[in-house]
Amino acid sequence: MRLGIAGCGRIAERGYVPAALAAEGVTIAGFADPDPGRLDHCLGLWREVGEGAEGFTDSEGLLETGQIDLLVVAAPLELHVGLAEEAAAADVRSLVEKPPAPDLAGAERLAALNPEPVLAFNRRFLQGEQLRDSIPAEGWLELDLELRFRQQAWGAHEVRDEALLDAGIHPIDLACHLSGAAPIAVRAAKISPQRASFELELSRGRARIDCAIDRGHREAVAVRDRSGKLLARSVWGGIRGRLASIGRPDPLAVSLQRQLEALTDSQHLATARDGVTAMAVVEAARRSAELNGAEVTVEPVAEVSA
Repeated sequence: MRLGIAGCGRIAERGYVPAALAAEGVTIAGFADPDPGRLDHCLGLWREVGEGAEGFTDSEGLLETGQIDLLVVAAPLELHVGLAEEAAAADVRSLVEKPPAPDLAGAERLAALNPEPVLAFNRRFLQGEQLRDSIPAEGWLELDLELRFRQQAWGAHEVRDEALLDAGIHPIDLACHLSGAAPIAVRAAKISPQRASFELELSRGRARIDCAIDRGHREAVAVRDRSGKLLARSVWGGIRGRLASIGRPDPLAVSLQRQLEALTDSQHLATARDGVTAMAVVEAARRSAELNGAEVTVEPVAEVSA
């Protein structure tokens, strides 16, 4: 599989380049970025170990080569939909980084594309892969999900998304993915630019979600049954998590590697319609916060015709 990377920011240099180098049957055929410094940096990282890749100032030039099978959309959020549309027009599938779009309408535009994009909800290949076999297919579930990190420590060149989009989108998707349940309503939402928390009612349970982009890194997922019995638990980050990770590969690169390798069979990949579901929860959470935590129904995801 030949990848084209649109956007040479931190997620490309720290995530997709090492992931593609480690993934079986995957290579990077080209990069696109209007910033020559970032473009040259990613080209250099790849060429140190991988085969040669071409550099372009925009995705149009990259797509016109006809040498890529998948366009990884790793540019700033406001460019996601447009880049995915360019790829679809060239009959190239895209893998869109999170969050999928700035709003629900943008996520619905992605879901209407043909070929339909897949989404980089890579926690499915970290906590999801670790926990899914321990969770029963039926019965009530209580989920607690936390994701926090210091956004400034990531060193992003341009992106400064709010906590709900930057951090919250992952636990939202994980709650639905691990439970196999549809979101019904959001309540008790409290949202600020740096933090967000809310309760998500699911068709077979309830998820409490807490996220922050101004605190030390910690990712925790706990799944219990109706009686409170712990079924599955995962913790990354924090003091214990950092000690346990010594000598282990970077979890970002590992999860992206697994995600790239899953492209061949689509198993556990997030679809563009999963992105619509996540963004519908985001919009319901915002509305709940505006109404001082009142319950807000999550808009059902309609079938989308390509």
